[in-house]
Amino acid sequence: MCVAIPGRIESITEEGASRKGKVRYTTGELYSVELAMVEVAEVGDYVIVHSGFAIRKLTPQAAEEAISQLEGSG
Repeated sequence: MCVAIPGRIESITEEGASRKGKVRYTTGELYSVELAMVEVAEVGDYVIVHSGFAIRKLTPQAAEEAISQLEGSG
């Protein structure tokens, strides 16, 4: 089973082939995340993060649903 967390990209940095973003989760925590698997992600976009990698971009509506489900499961 994959545990992936939705978050919003706050900033992006690029160094050579590496593209990383600072992603804020609903808990307020800010983490550095590898964006290589999500080529079109930009600041303000929501992504699903697993093991430090953004694995998929989300629409704002899909992000809201995922966040609601996570908050309701606790």
